[in-house]
Amino acid sequence: MKHYGYIGKGDDDFDVVKPLAQQMSGYPIGIMLLNVGYPIVPGNVANACTYDFPVRYARVRTVDSPRLHTKDPTIIDDLTAVGKELQEDGVRAIICACGYFGRWQKQLTERLDVPVYASSLTQIPMIRIGLKKSQKIGILCAVTRTFDDELLSCCGVDDPSMLVVKSMEEAAEFSAIPRDRDTMNNAKVRAEMVQAAKEMVAENPDIGAILLECSDMPPYAAAVQAAVNLPVYDFTTMIRWVESAVCRKPFYGYI
Repeated sequence: MKHYGYIGKGDDDFDVVKPLAQQMSGYPIGIMLLNVGYPIVPGNVANACTYDFPVRYARVRTVDSPRLHTKDPTIIDDLTAVGKELQEDGVRAIICACGYFGRWQKQLTERLDVPVYASSLTQIPMIRIGLKKSQKIGILCAVTRTFDDELLSCCGVDDPSMLVVKSMEEAAEFSAIPRDRDTMNNAKVRAEMVQAAKEMVAENPDIGAILLECSDMPPYAAAVQAAVNLPVYDFTTMIRWVESAVCRKPFYGYI
């Protein structure tokens, strides 16, 4: 049985319910990480300083970037196993820290017992409803070879024509991030992200909002927004939204 209790000042007189197998508590969000190593700066989904609430990380050790992009259908079993471990740790919702994990969004929601948001792309339907019919969503993604209609459909997108997709795989510094390496130039990555966004909007003036697909892109969201003057969504906008729903606190103030 889940317990969504909140203990505030003078509000601790209730029975605490917790499964015996749960060895910890206080983690609202569990995050499944791709098995890859590189510098993780604040703003990155895998950097705990990104959040003002606790997050529980779990690496999916059997899934690296090359395997992920084979679209191996057995990856669902690896994700399910790690997701169940996070559930046992008491998380209230689970995020997968790579946009391409969205291919298994629907299966994960059926296999796990807490809300699951496997990809930043699941925000597209909500972003779309706030735009004019004539406007599109610009997406900066890590790679295009597996950014396909199947992935989008699994994330709740039924009209890919509303999207303008631009890949960062040709950007010299950014394209090296999702590979095993121990150095990167943060300023160069920021400049590449800003340039890509400016080019995409210049070529498509009907873009009304931008979505950053990759979990490595949020550190540069503010710079992108300053450059193109549009709403910018990414993994962190989704994670904060989910956390705010599963960790409601009472309101206090004057009437």
